[in-house]
Amino acid sequence: MRILYAIQGTGNGHVTRARDIIPILKEQHEVDVLISGRHTEVALPYDIKYRFQGLGFVFGKKGGIDLMATYKNNKIRILLEEINSLPVEEYDLVINDFEPVSAWACAAKNVKCISLSHQAAVLNKYAPQPQKIDIVGRTVLKKYAPTDAQYGFHFKPYDKQIFTPVIRQEIRSQRPVTKDHYTVYLPAYDDKRIIKVLSLFKDVKWEVFSKHNKQTVTENNITIQPIDNEAFIKSMAGCIGVLCGAGFETPAEALFMKKKLLVIPMKGQYEQQCNAAALKEMGVPVIKKLSMKNAVKIKRWLSSEKRIAVSYPDATNRIITKILLEHSPKTLHGCAAQEVEIPTAKKFRSMIFKKIIAQL
Repeated sequence: MRILYAIQGTGNGHVTRARDIIPILKEQHEVDVLISGRHTEVALPYDIKYRFQGLGFVFGKKGGIDLMATYKNNKIRILLEEINSLPVEEYDLVINDFEPVSAWACAAKNVKCISLSHQAAVLNKYAPQPQKIDIVGRTVLKKYAPTDAQYGFHFKPYDKQIFTPVIRQEIRSQRPVTKDHYTVYLPAYDDKRIIKVLSLFKDVKWEVFSKHNKQTVTENNITIQPIDNEAFIKSMAGCIGVLCGAGFETPAEALFMKKKLLVIPMKGQYEQQCNAAALKEMGVPVIKKLSMKNAVKIKRWLSSEKRIAVSYPDATNRIITKILLEHSPKTLHGCAAQEVEIPTAKKFRSMIFKKIIAQL
């Protein structure tokens, strides 16, 4: 089969998962790779045929997405040109990891597109939801990259089409130990806020990985360093615990390595609110924001020895094989994709603008 594997390039999780999935796809198939968005610090060691602007989100510095910067930075007319130019009809199968260009190109050209992402699991009706449902946020998540079939990864297999996380081989090959530091990854907060709060805990050694700093800086018991894949893995494998956002890959890797975990979901980010609900249900402590007011909760977590037991077997090969068998051209003979109208530039802007208004 000729396969197009399309990856979201905002954040690191999609790319880290792709590093394990691509070689499995390439074993027996011809695979082209597409990435849209340019906000990842993890390199992909494979040829990339298509690099697009896509429809990305800009991380803020106060605990959430900078929606105004997102609104200004996204050139919707370029996005529509990318959608119209992508020759998805040349592929036997399009596999989509929350990537909008290929999803909308398939919708426009009536080409079958399947989702293989964490977001697909979050949208599943059996997956945990926050107590307060963000209708606008859920709609954005659902409409961002529409597909014909959905397979997802989550902290637990909540449904038959939801699988446990893809734990990359770089993590599986580690031998976790417990040294004297905590690892921190909070990309939606600026370094000043992180230092201000974590400085309250003077006896704790913090290793902070920052999206906002290009060089390593040490201030008393806190080290701030730019994001580096190898350094981050080494830090996490040797830490006592992990303080991070309520994304998917980093919490899953921390749980896999049997580390203490505390998460802070990004404001206005529906996916992270859902992740926080799932993790809280599992027993992982969750705080709403990084602030002086939450210092007591952070101190309680530092004093705790509680670790959540999980079972994340290496089933990636089996999962990919199952999906390819179900969606091979022979299996899909006579099965048409659902045709969807591409939104205009005005509608795309409106989708983002509504999210901005919802946060005001």
